[in-house]
Amino acid sequence: MRGLTLLRVALVAFVIVWLFGPYALRSAVPAWLVFLIALGLELNFFLGALRPAPAPAPDRGPQPIDRERYGGVGWVVIDREAEAEAEPGLPVRQFLVGLGVIAALILLVWVVERGTGWDALDADAQAKAEVRFSDEASRLAGKPVGIRCDDSGSYVGAVQHADGVALVGGDLAYLTPDRCLDLYRLAFKDEERGSQTGRAIAVLAHETWHLRGVADEGTTECYALQSGVELGERLGLSEGTAHRLMLQQLTENALRRRGNLEYLVPPECRNGGRLDQNPESGEFP
Repeated sequence: MRGLTLLRVALVAFVIVWLFGPYALRSAVPAWLVFLIALGLELNFFLGALRPAPAPAPDRGPQPIDRERYGGVGWVVIDREAEAEAEPGLPVRQFLVGLGVIAALILLVWVVERGTGWDALDADAQAKAEVRFSDEASRLAGKPVGIRCDDSGSYVGAVQHADGVALVGGDLAYLTPDRCLDLYRLAFKDEERGSQTGRAIAVLAHETWHLRGVADEGTTECYALQSGVELGERLGLSEGTAHRLMLQQLTENALRRRGNLEYLVPPECRNGGRLDQNPESGEFP
């Protein structure tokens, strides 16, 4: 029982750290995974408590004949049957307590996310951000284009399995609120959040290259990572940090796109390769 209690406490502590700790932890470990593990532990405990109790161990204490022969003085008699008998309804109550803890943590995550996510920004801040993103995209696309943050999830998000979407040669692209929030934090709050910031810049550049007319996903990603360096600098990164983040995105490209080969950058996406937009520089991306 003590082990289960300690595990519950550890899960609660992890969720608190997940909420208020490093941003990288929230990006690496989805909240639903933590709650799924917690629910699995509670179910395992509950079902285990419903199984028939194992046969009691032989009583190695003094037997009646021993007490009769040697007397009752000094003997400590333990009612092992009463000790082993579980309190009626205890497993159900403990299971319900566990579910209550999980529900409370889910509510806490929901409240915190609503208070810190893209939705927490007022309409004026969101509008200013979209204007800034659109200006940067227009500069890269070579024509006026618009960037919208898809609050409704109608175009991009978990269901569509995409961080952004754009019609090739069109003039409007949609990004997920999470990517918009990362870009907002960089452009307006000067907050750089490692790979999350790098990915947001790459997504904005990727969809902009589609608006510019490039259709092939691998080629588009290659161009996006190269132009993402200058884009990142204009949004507030130092040159060295921008190069590092885009190089990280290039390295992660093969791992991230295993299930979708069309997004893999082609072999020509390298220093001095056919897709190198600035071969004289000696740097890539």
